[in-house]
Amino acid sequence: MSFKTYAIRKAAAMTARSVERWKFNAHQDQVNLMLMLTYKAKDTVYGKAHNFAGIKNYDDFRKQIPVLDYEGLRPYIDRVTDGIPDVIWPGKPKYFAKTSGTTSGVKYIPITQESMPNHIHSARTAMLNYIHQKGNSDIFKGKMIFLSGSPELEHKCGIPTGRLSGIVNHEIPAWVRTNQLPTYATNCIENWEEKLDRIVEETLHQDMRLISGIPPWVQMYYERILQVSGKQTIKEVFPDFSLFMYGGVNFEPYRSGLETLVGGEVDSIETYPASEGFIAFQDDIHDNGLLLNTRSGIFFEFVPVEQIGQAHPDRLSLREVELDKDYAIIINNNAGLWGYNLGDCIRFVHMNPYKIIVSGRVKHYISAFGEHVIGKEVEEAIMVALKKFSTEVTEFTVAPQVNPPDQTLPYHEWFVEFVKRPDNVETLALEIDQQMRKQNIYYDDLRAGNILQSLKICVLRPHAFRDYMQSIGKLGGQNKVPRLSNDRKLADSLQHFLLDLK
Repeated sequence: MSFKTYAIRKAAAMTARSVERWKFNAHQDQVNLMLMLTYKAKDTVYGKAHNFAGIKNYDDFRKQIPVLDYEGLRPYIDRVTDGIPDVIWPGKPKYFAKTSGTTSGVKYIPITQESMPNHIHSARTAMLNYIHQKGNSDIFKGKMIFLSGSPELEHKCGIPTGRLSGIVNHEIPAWVRTNQLPTYATNCIENWEEKLDRIVEETLHQDMRLISGIPPWVQMYYERILQVSGKQTIKEVFPDFSLFMYGGVNFEPYRSGLETLVGGEVDSIETYPASEGFIAFQDDIHDNGLLLNTRSGIFFEFVPVEQIGQAHPDRLSLREVELDKDYAIIINNNAGLWGYNLGDCIRFVHMNPYKIIVSGRVKHYISAFGEHVIGKEVEEAIMVALKKFSTEVTEFTVAPQVNPPDQTLPYHEWFVEFVKRPDNVETLALEIDQQMRKQNIYYDDLRAGNILQSLKICVLRPHAFRDYMQSIGKLGGQNKVPRLSNDRKLADSLQHFLLDLK
């Protein structure tokens, strides 16, 4: 046994023992974190404005600190991005994670020296815990691939700024970096097709043991590897490939396809990372629940999802939650995010230890491919396009088409009922697609990388939405057709209302 293998096994055993200890001490750890976080930030602008010095318990905490989304906290974050120190956390951030837009465009999420370990150590913990559970330290005898964004960073008021996955590339520990692919130069390539070719070139003849990334990107990598190699399955190319780590989108639509491409059994670990923090990870490959990361710089709160948007929603600590109920997850962390509504809905599937699944988003959205498209973006995109084409619509909704019937690339499918149909619907679709690329940086990445093809418009007959709502007993009142769905339920129902354009 090599010294590196011995050291990894020892570290894995220590990590697993640590996880076993803290996962059953979640209540006290969370109380300690709450008090530590507010004490450290009591002299910041935000801390003084919300009397952090007077917070002695959770009742004080929820009275003093409001629940906010990015827009609510933005007046403070804007001061941080202007280079002002001690606004929401002592000093200045180490990085800004640049992420998808809200009502005001791109978001800049602070990552501090104190919060960086949450992102790095949590991923390391998930991996080492798996190694101890399965005894599979052999993954470090070969290579590992982490499909990510470019590690090239810009600067905002002197602070390095970029996508979280690119930032993490700068923080990967040396004992992992020696096994890591692709190379730094390849990771810096912005064009996905060119980058994918280089990744395939660098990895095709390597002993790949671990592959990590968002499922749709990994699927493209698999397909290109098989195309270039002439092999039938990934297992033929990489016979010792044994671990797939993923997160970011719902895996289920991709599971069957990926398993067919792999052609053999491979362990998988799901993680729940976000730019705002590493929330949870799968600590047991036989249990789909994700262990809440309760000792890693984040104090969690939970709001019943039906109360989000109310002036004074119920706010629950970990001790107060119940199984099988949907909660909006609220984080408070050592980067200065306070009462921050992450926008995700989670559901507890196990208590003691606390395990969750991600049950959706607080608001309607599409993120079948990691694009995080929100209502404002589709509304603005179509409004600009309609104005340009001097046409009008009655209603519309958008859904992902993950598996097109003609086996082409996936796309966003727009179901549109026109007041005045344009002469060329395809041209309108191209214009909306361009506007969507301007609205959403993730969508633009997926389009540029040929992971998504241009969106398609399905024209609905007159009164289609009205008739649909009537057919489900929801015509009138406060009932509305959602602008966005992350599944095909509504889209499939609307097939009955398509206009015959022949």
